[in-house]
Amino acid sequence: MNAFVVDSSVVAKWLPPLNNEPFASEARSLLVDWTKGRIELFVPDLLLTEVANVLWKAARVGRCGAPQARSALNILISYDLPVVPSVTLLDLALRIGVEYKRTVYDSIYIALAVQSSRPLVTADEKLANAVAAYFPVKWIGAI
Repeated sequence: MNAFVVDSSVVAKWLPPLNNEPFASEARSLLVDWTKGRIELFVPDLLLTEVANVLWKAARVGRCGAPQARSALNILISYDLPVVPSVTLLDLALRIGVEYKRTVYDSIYIALAVQSSRPLVTADEKLANAVAAYFPVKWIGAI
């Protein structure tokens, strides 16, 4: 069975108010495949905080109200994604971040992909372009 690490740029597109952004249908296809047991998905625990921050920002700029942001967060939590503790990834993430000039936040996802031997799927095209030659990172627009 295929297995992937997904980052917050993908997962946020599963949720209103962000589920109408570019590549949202590709992101939702991953969710559907996972819920139907066709693929496995893994995320670092950091993902929950990052998506909550995306929802906060959407509420702050008026893309949604606070109740909709909270509802979207509850939807995310209800998915009960397989979560890996970020603390187990920090050493490798820091090394990746320093060497490849990436944030530790992005590098945690890359570190999980490396440690688990699963590709990272991201909607962050700049990240994919910067590191795909060195790590198993795929841009969602190319899968």
